[in-house]
Amino acid sequence: MKLKCIAVDDESLARKLLEENIQQLPFLELVATCKNPFEAMEVLQREQVDLMFLDIQMPGMLGTKFLSSLREKPLVIFVTAYSNYAVESYDLEVIDYLLKPVSMERFAKAAFKAMDAHQKRQP
Repeated sequence: MKLKCIAVDDESLARKLLEENIQQLPFLELVATCKNPFEAMEVLQREQVDLMFLDIQMPGMLGTKFLSSLREKPLVIFVTAYSNYAVESYDLEVIDYLLKPVSMERFAKAAFKAMDAHQKRQP
């Protein structure tokens, strides 16, 4: 089973690094990369997405506000340069909270947690 995922970050380098990390884990399938929450919303409306790697500080809308606005939420791993949203992330029930720069080891650990959570969601 593969987790279909999207990466949402306003920085192109960060999106590229997420894409490279996702490609290294055979159980992840990258559906799209998005530079803002509005692009991500379009993808979520037309694609089945199991997991979203989501930045927090983005122009136009914070990742936390975007996540709060979703009725049907995929599993979410925050990937951010800011530690001050960590407490709020618990209220949003995210799978993990990664601080940039993210090591591949730490990224993989978060992805495995998401896979475990996804399997528990399955009937």
